[in-house]
Amino acid sequence: MSTSRESWNDAAGYEPYIGRWSRLVARDHLEWLGVAAGRRWLDVGSGTGALSEAILTTCAPESLVGIDASAGYVEHLRATLGRDARARFVQADAQALPLGAGEVDHAVSGLVMNFVASPARAVAEMARVVTPGGWIAAYVWDYAAGMELIRRFWDAAIALDGAAHELDEGRRFPLCRPDALERLWRAAGMGAVEVRAIDVPTVFRDFDDYWQPFLGGQGPAPTYVSSLDAERRAALRERLRSALEARADGTIAMVARAWAVRGLAAP
Repeated sequence: MSTSRESWNDAAGYEPYIGRWSRLVARDHLEWLGVAAGRRWLDVGSGTGALSEAILTTCAPESLVGIDASAGYVEHLRATLGRDARARFVQADAQALPLGAGEVDHAVSGLVMNFVASPARAVAEMARVVTPGGWIAAYVWDYAAGMELIRRFWDAAIALDGAAHELDEGRRFPLCRPDALERLWRAAGMGAVEVRAIDVPTVFRDFDDYWQPFLGGQGPAPTYVSSLDAERRAALRERLRSALEARADGTIAMVARAWAVRGLAAP
């Protein structure tokens, strides 16, 4: 779950930045799949465990395998969700899953496909390990527009620094759009392919609750912040402060949109 441009290894830094919002998307996504109890699940790019935890607590699985490329995240998951006898977590590449053909009933992936070198290979691997007729599903943030907390960040950063345009996830990641997700799933030969939006509220207690997670170093935007000197960082902070409208009680309300896709493994 990493690229050369950013770090993904610190669960404590990731949770206040994205983890708290991704947990809301995970529950909605699993409800959409409507899987019966007692199934074998695979979570590709399990990260800090938002989707894995939702599977364990709401889907009554027979088993769950979580795969992530980050040793730090896998260690975190083994120490937390790994206490559940149904779950095991493995450090591995999404493009070369350490599972046999048809070894799981359903495979899901949350917020990861944009960070895989070859999404097509990763989806083909998911299709390989899922039994015929099982769900292969994923969701990604709508970086281009609807993931407001990140969209507003990059709009402010680019206004101050034209070079930030090259790091903007809305530009870098074509899979943040529904048509691209649908094409990827159809190209993998799946049946019953569908795409939908999942919108969740992101309400911040105050500006600091919004800004502080960008100092945690986890992901493209926080990595960019860590590259700035104190003066440029302060300028970005104040531009965001002036751009974000607070309600009377000081809270700042936005929406985080994810695009979700699902398809059935071919017989």
